[in-house]
Amino acid sequence: MPSIHDNPAPPRADPRTALLRDPNFRWLTAGSALTMLGDQFTLIALPWLVLQMTGDTLVLGTVLALMSVPRALFILIGGALVDRHSPKQVLMLTKFINLVLLALLSGLVLTGTLTLWMVYGLSLAIGLSTAFSIPAGTSLMPHVVARAQLQAANGISLGLRQLTMFLGPLLAGLLIALFGDGGSSTAEARANATGIGIAFALDALSFGISAWTLAQVRTLAAATPAASPAAPQAVLASVAQGLVHFWRDAELRTCFLYWSAIALFIMGPIHIAVPVLASSTPALGAAAFGTMLGAHGAGTLAGMVASGMFPRLRVGSLGLTILVFDAIIGLLFIPMGMVSAVWQGAGLMLAIGLLGGFMQVRVFTWIQQRVPPALIGRAMGLFMFIFMGLAPISAAVTGWLMKSITLPQLFAASGGALVVLVALAFVLTPLRRVSDAPSTAR
Repeated sequence: MPSIHDNPAPPRADPRTALLRDPNFRWLTAGSALTMLGDQFTLIALPWLVLQMTGDTLVLGTVLALMSVPRALFILIGGALVDRHSPKQVLMLTKFINLVLLALLSGLVLTGTLTLWMVYGLSLAIGLSTAFSIPAGTSLMPHVVARAQLQAANGISLGLRQLTMFLGPLLAGLLIALFGDGGSSTAEARANATGIGIAFALDALSFGISAWTLAQVRTLAAATPAASPAAPQAVLASVAQGLVHFWRDAELRTCFLYWSAIALFIMGPIHIAVPVLASSTPALGAAAFGTMLGAHGAGTLAGMVASGMFPRLRVGSLGLTILVFDAIIGLLFIPMGMVSAVWQGAGLMLAIGLLGGFMQVRVFTWIQQRVPPALIGRAMGLFMFIFMGLAPISAAVTGWLMKSITLPQLFAASGGALVVLVALAFVLTPLRRVSDAPSTAR
């Protein structure tokens, strides 16, 4: 007999309205939004801190690598542990760990006792923690809301995430600026350090509050696997089991391979070539770069909102919609290298963000609905690994290519490669037939 969570909503009822009346969803969403906002403070404050301490971009790169590399390496293991225990348990533990790490970092900054080796150690620990918090956070929603509400829930959650990515850096920059502008005098440097320390403290506070809100969340009994009396499987064996399952599912295998190619061909140019374009074009500059990124963020947010407002909007099947949207993104990417005015770059980035944001909600929902609950942590871990693990490789290749080709050639090659990839996927793979209807392969 279906549970109360599976009852259909009244006719013409807005699923978002029903979600906002669900206390579990409200607690989860409020805590997640607060944590994501706090994370933006650290993403701004940490690079600024390193540059204030050393002025060395190599040191900054090392700190960022200490955060990103362990995250990429251990995120699959994090997904396996999420499946072994529960997304809520793992996420709660990582919130307390991050609370301690950021409070310690804040205290060291405010007392003036922070050294570079401490920055290295804390950055490594934060990176390891996110390897477990990311699969836990992205796997929790199907354990909180009914299957029929997932798309609306993801639309709201991802939209809030995008909003925090827009507001967070502005608030963090304002906070640091209010306590000093990074001048060279001792008083100014101390004031600037105060702002950075407060930024870390606010992020730590966000983890503490969100841990409390998470404790109020009650997961659905139907989404929680029954405890097994058998001995728990080794973590690496559990990772391998998940990978084998995804490989045997033809549609999942096709999608994961397709997204891997997307990460390799597109993520590098977005992260590397766009800022180079802004800095090397006389009519652009730093302000134009910020405007283009802001336009992309606004487009992504609008796309996520549109995905929630028009849940059935697609071109044929879900897979065909993915291919059509990606082909359009590829075509929009080709002229980026010829941008000579801010409005041109902002317009292209707005359109790219709109299409990408729309599909991001659909893809998250499709994975969560297709994968069995016992494997969802590993599925989301693999999905996030594709973009977090392969993006640095793409960025490195992009930097190497830019030594021998021009920016217009790079953008044209990347956009053209995406269009060709879409065509090959359409002809040679079952991607165009992928549907978001319930899967029978379990």
